[in-house]
Amino acid sequence: MNGKESASGASGTAPGPLAGVRILDLTSVVLGPLATQILGDYGADVVKVENLEGDLARDSGVSLHQGMSSIFLAINRNKRSIAVDLKSPEGKAVLRRLLPGADVLVHNMRVAAIEKLGFGYDAVAELRPEIVYCAATGFGQDGPDRDKPAFDDIIQAACGLASVNSLGREQPDYVPTLIADKTTGMALVNAVLAALFFRERSGRGQYVEVPMFETMVAFLLSEHLGGLSFDPAPGKAGYARLLAGGRRPAPTKDGYIAILPYTADQLKAFFNGVGRTDLAQKYGGADRPTRNAQLVEMYRDMVQMTRQRSTAELMAICTSLDIPATPIYTLDALPEHPQIKAVGLIQQAEHPSEGSIRYINPSTLFAASPATVRLPAPLLGQHTEDILREAGYDAAEIAALEARRVIARAANKD
Repeated sequence: MNGKESASGASGTAPGPLAGVRILDLTSVVLGPLATQILGDYGADVVKVENLEGDLARDSGVSLHQGMSSIFLAINRNKRSIAVDLKSPEGKAVLRRLLPGADVLVHNMRVAAIEKLGFGYDAVAELRPEIVYCAATGFGQDGPDRDKPAFDDIIQAACGLASVNSLGREQPDYVPTLIADKTTGMALVNAVLAALFFRERSGRGQYVEVPMFETMVAFLLSEHLGGLSFDPAPGKAGYARLLAGGRRPAPTKDGYIAILPYTADQLKAFFNGVGRTDLAQKYGGADRPTRNAQLVEMYRDMVQMTRQRSTAELMAICTSLDIPATPIYTLDALPEHPQIKAVGLIQQAEHPSEGSIRYINPSTLFAASPATVRLPAPLLGQHTEDILREAGYDAAEIAALEARRVIARAANKD
């Protein structure tokens, strides 16, 4: 699905590395849907199992029509939607009919809740022993917080991220992106792929758990464990280069710029390039421990240099000296970023219900089995009939289920 090609069907390109894998996606909101979209981009047949009201994300963000918000569109392509009431006996029977054909089941319910529905791991494995069953939980199930609800804000606060993000301010603050959801979603993708690889070698399915809290603590402490790495601890937690102060976009005569002369040679080159040979020697000639101790002072001196020049001048200097640097881009400016335009990361397509939309192409390159965008984000229940027919239901049975409000089909199916 490239350029202005219709988003309503397959693109005709080669299938991805997960072609032939079927995923039952019982997730909602952001964490799970992001993960299953990536798996769908990689070629999996993702069956999105929604309740009759639909995923909550359908109404989060900007919308032209109810139920098809910008966030839903962004993380639910390459999926087929079936709307079914899993609290009803007949709805449970529908899901049981789908399980034998599934390779993976993913959910982000609390474990007690899905077990109450009758679809905990043991119950599902009885019907499909080879299943890769992945639970995206808020907290690991071996801990005292296992039954607590968790959303991105809660996890940012609990894992230390909101505290770290308060640098220079007394009040903790959230990172203004759903970083816990999305990072844990990436971890979920990795977990599913690893479990599928294990099954390919052993023939065995398994239970997989990806907890948000533990995933984000591990994510944050990879560089911030600091002095706590040792026992007894010689210092506090934290990575000084990020926390000591000064690490922020630098002001220029006409805006801001990000510059990172990271090595001794780059420090020498930068300060020589702006005419400060004394500072080039001071920072570029020092050994690593000395440079690390001078971080705050170095950032302050660098800002004094950037204030005297325009962003374009500084970019020219850094480009000529091979020093990492970039202008500051706003969200609205990103579609015009030269790199994004060159690689075609942001594309346009015709969505069956939403008209012309922008979408983000898969960013991972597979030379032999490319990731593709084959299906647009679906209407609620758009594929209910197709999926039920694949499971062996006939037209009369489907109509009866719909009449009893066990399932729903999209009113506008394309």
